[in-house]
Amino acid sequence: MTDVADTETPPSLDVEAEATKTSVLTGADLIADEVKRLPNAPGVYRMLDSKADVLYVGKARNLKKRVSNYARGQGLSSRIMRMIRETTAMEFVQTRTETEALLLEANLIKRLRPRYNVLLRDDKSFPYILLTASEAAPALVKHRGARKAKGDYFGPFASAGAVGRTINALQKAFLIRTCADSVYESRTRPCLLHQIKRCSAPCTGEISQDAYAQLAHEARAFLSGKSGSVQSELAAEMRAASEALDFERAAVYRDRLAALSHVQSHQGINPQGVDEADVFAAYSEGGQTCIQVFFFRTGQNWGNRAYYPRADKSLEIAEVLESFVAQFYDDKPVPKLVLLSSDIEEQELMQLALSEKAGHRVEVATPKRGEKKDLIDHAMLNAREALGRRLAETSSQAKLLAGVAQAFGLAETPKRVEVYDNSHIMGTNAVGAMIVAGPEGFVKSQYRKFNIRSTDITPGDDFGMMREVLTRRFSRLVKEAGPKAEAPRDENGFGQWPDLVFIDGGKGQLEAARGILEGLGILDDIPLVGIAKGVDRDAGRERFWMPGKPDFMLPERDPVLYFVQRMRDESHRFVIGTHRAKRSKQIGQSTLDEIPGIGPTRKRALLNRFGTVKAIGRAALEDLMDVEGISEAIAETIYDYFHEGAEG
Repeated sequence: MTDVADTETPPSLDVEAEATKTSVLTGADLIADEVKRLPNAPGVYRMLDSKADVLYVGKARNLKKRVSNYARGQGLSSRIMRMIRETTAMEFVQTRTETEALLLEANLIKRLRPRYNVLLRDDKSFPYILLTASEAAPALVKHRGARKAKGDYFGPFASAGAVGRTINALQKAFLIRTCADSVYESRTRPCLLHQIKRCSAPCTGEISQDAYAQLAHEARAFLSGKSGSVQSELAAEMRAASEALDFERAAVYRDRLAALSHVQSHQGINPQGVDEADVFAAYSEGGQTCIQVFFFRTGQNWGNRAYYPRADKSLEIAEVLESFVAQFYDDKPVPKLVLLSSDIEEQELMQLALSEKAGHRVEVATPKRGEKKDLIDHAMLNAREALGRRLAETSSQAKLLAGVAQAFGLAETPKRVEVYDNSHIMGTNAVGAMIVAGPEGFVKSQYRKFNIRSTDITPGDDFGMMREVLTRRFSRLVKEAGPKAEAPRDENGFGQWPDLVFIDGGKGQLEAARGILEGLGILDDIPLVGIAKGVDRDAGRERFWMPGKPDFMLPERDPVLYFVQRMRDESHRFVIGTHRAKRSKQIGQSTLDEIPGIGPTRKRALLNRFGTVKAIGRAALEDLMDVEGISEAIAETIYDYFHEGAEG
């Protein structure tokens, strides 16, 4: 790839004069000036605002032609015109091919999250079932991340719960061990799973290696889509045992057959003519879009997940779907077949790009008839119903937020509500937490935790802890987002600044909060409410405090009261969970302990370098290798644990 800005500057222009010239240009004038230096080549462009935040990322078969459309300003939507007006700078990357541009565009959108692009939300990696390649006794385990461990992978599954339920049923059907190798090697007698007939106990020789290998073979065959042959074999074995009057052995085969039937009954549709495919169905209503994704592997349905991408209301459903699919496969394995509910404009380009990424031929299709069309229709039905439920919840949420505005005397309905709480035990492991609610319910991506750092706070001083939490939160907000009136908001009015803040506590905590906001000069911008627990800590008898007003209560059975209680309970749940995690970490437990080869010394070195486990998960491979005591092999193991993209 080539950075156009670095390679295309005309040598005849004075660099300093040109920088001065472009710095005063904005909007269409700036874009027209940039077009002069662009090549007739594929690439990716970025539009930036006055704060250097990326507004939009786009790709082009021909950068010069594509970007010049923005300069002319003809036939563009109001959304695009608004974006052009906000543009104060542009950046370009030239690519070798248009497919490379498509893949880079998807990567940058996910990483930079521009305001005017369709954004994939809730983008978590999917779990798999791994049948390990252990020579002694293969194990059946849940797996996330890069697929580099030796063995057979089956999935993806829609959720960890789906994997757990399937593994439980497969334990009953095939009696395969699920323990770690270290546990397996140290056993001297069978564990409880053997007693409840979920493991054949190869660890202590309760089953021969050949017999266990046969169980592993059957499990592999079932997960590979050969469920019919496996069931036929088990049924034959059951009949043979019954005819030999070995009713105990026949009962074992009966139970295994029942377990296999249980797995299949929970899979729903199992298409006959589709071996490996992902099915995408997009449905739009009320300004929102739901995209249902179904996963089919080895002819079996491994579940589905609903997504609600952030997209401008003016976009066509096909545009949303096209951008979503490109981002979806940025860090996920691509199946042989991708079925879409709508024809997308660049379907052939998408097919080429996904094939290039996957290393095998990928077909992208929009079926019009037959079994594949039935799969699309089924996914569409799920998308429509899921969006209907979400719209109903959003409508209820809007009514509740309007009720909050009335109950607490706010001038406008709040779009972002923040609730703050603290947790500690005798002053130790003190943490603060913030939860956020908005027009679509709880916004968990915005939750924040605060480890209490100050050494001047007396252990157990709730007022002091609240002062530290609010000082850190709002000092940073003022610095990063600027004044509340100028801070950007999304199409629902949700932004970085809160419209209402609840403090868990009475008058004392409220005064501590008021003092902090007053000191930062933002007291008039943010309504504050303290929630004092009711008599005997009874829910429904809470008292509310607001600056300059007498305390008051809300009527019992008031929906607004229930809503506030639910937000307060969520803050309790989050802060207590954070507190427990901190205590566990203090006694040496950590996510890092799950990574092979990471002991106390390496864990300490990693945390000293990066600070948090989250930062370690985001680190590049080269940065991990720079840590003392971390070899290239260990760095790859750590990186693979947190990233799903690479495959072995």
